[in-house]
Amino acid sequence: MAASPPPFAAFEWMIAWRYLRARRAEGGVSVMTWISLIGITLAVFALIATLAVRSGFRAEFVDTILGANAHVTIYQSATVNEAGTLDRTIHDFDAMAERMRAVPGVTSAAPLIKGQVMANHADRNAGVEVFGIDAADLQNLPRIVNPETAQGDLSRFDEGIALGSGVARELGVLVGDRIKLISPNGVRTAFGSSPRVNGYEVVYIFSAGRYDIDRTRVYLPFAEAQSFFNKEGVADEIEVMVAEPEAIDSMALDLMRAGGERTLIWTWRDASGGFLRALEVEDNVMFIILSILVLIAAMNIVSGLIMLVKNKGRDIGILRTMGLTEGSILRVFFICGAFTGVIGTAMGVVLGCLFAIYIDPIFSFVNYAMGGGVWDPAVRGIYHLPAQLRMEDVMSAVSLSLFLSFVVTIFPARRAARLNPVEALRYE
Repeated sequence: MAASPPPFAAFEWMIAWRYLRARRAEGGVSVMTWISLIGITLAVFALIATLAVRSGFRAEFVDTILGANAHVTIYQSATVNEAGTLDRTIHDFDAMAERMRAVPGVTSAAPLIKGQVMANHADRNAGVEVFGIDAADLQNLPRIVNPETAQGDLSRFDEGIALGSGVARELGVLVGDRIKLISPNGVRTAFGSSPRVNGYEVVYIFSAGRYDIDRTRVYLPFAEAQSFFNKEGVADEIEVMVAEPEAIDSMALDLMRAGGERTLIWTWRDASGGFLRALEVEDNVMFIILSILVLIAAMNIVSGLIMLVKNKGRDIGILRTMGLTEGSILRVFFICGAFTGVIGTAMGVVLGCLFAIYIDPIFSFVNYAMGGGVWDPAVRGIYHLPAQLRMEDVMSAVSLSLFLSFVVTIFPARRAARLNPVEALRYE
C-alpha cells in the first residue's frame, strides 16, 4: 500500500500557485486576489503607522517632561510663621537637598525658587514663570541645556537670564538684549509693598520641545531669584532628578523619610498621569479599531476563495476522483488564502516601516501641500509629529494580520474539501 503524501506536499503548492495565477477568462480570481492583497497591505500599513506614531508621541511627550521638569518635587506642609501667615518655604534647603542626594537612585537635588511675573521688552509684555536655580543644577536638565536647540552661552547664566524660545519670540528679543521683570509684590516699604522692576541681559535662549514650557518659562540664578521675590535664606521646593523615572513610585517612601515629617512629594506621574492615562485609553481604542480594519481586509480573502471554490468545482471533482483526500484539497485552498495574507502582511510591514522612518519628509510634504499650519504646537504641545518604530508593535501587527488571514481562510477551504465529487461532475 502506497504511503500517504505528507501535508503541504509539493503538488499541493503547485496546484495552489496555479489557481492564484488564474487568468481573467477563468473566472477573474486573479482580480480578487489583487483586491485582497491590497486590502491586507493597506490595513497592516495603517496599523503599523498608527502604532509608531502612538509610541513616538508618548515617548516624545514623556521625554519633554523628564528632560525639562523635576522627576520629583519636594514640598513642605504649611506652618504659621511669626507674622501669623502660612509659610510653606523650606529653610534648611541645603541640608534637605543633601539628604535627598543620599537616597539611592537620586542623581541630583536642587533648591528652587518659583514665581509668576510679567516680562517686558520695549512695547511687548508676556506673563512668565520664573525658576530660580543654581547654574550647576540647571546643567542637569537635558532639554534645557541641549546645544542643538539653544542659543547663547549658558556659562554666563549667573550674569543674566535664560528664556524659553516662545518667551523670546513673544518679546521679540535675541541673546544680548535686555528685558525687565516686573513683580507686583516687590520692594517692602513702610507703606507696604511696591512693584519691583529689575532688568536682566538675555544670555541664553532654550527650546525644551514643549510649547507650554518654551512659552512661559524663564530661569534666574538662585540667589538673584531669592532677592527678587523677597525669599532670602529659603527655597520654595527641592527639584529631584532620579536615574530611573519609570520606577519613581518605589522611591517615594525613601524620599519622604529623607525629607522629614513635613515633607510632601509630587512626582512627574502625578503631574501628567491624567494625560498619560488618556493616551493609554486612546491607544487601546485605536488598536481595536484598526484590528477591525484588518479583519475587514481579511474578509476579502474569504470572498476571493469562495469565488475560487465555485469556479474550480469541476477541478475539485477531478482531483478527488484522482485520489486527493479532503485534507489535500483543504490545504490547497488554505495555501491560496494564506499566501495572500502573508504577502499582503509583508508589503504592509515594509510600507509601515518606511512611513515611520521617513515621517519627517512625508509630514513636511503634507504640510506644504495643505498650505502650512497642519500641526499646531499650541494645541499638540510638541513641535512635530513623532514616530517611534518598536519591534513589539511591528510583531503585534504581523501576528494579528497573519492570525486573521489564516483563520478566515479555513472556512472556504473546508467548504472546498467537503465538496461531493459526484455532484461537482454531474453536469460536466
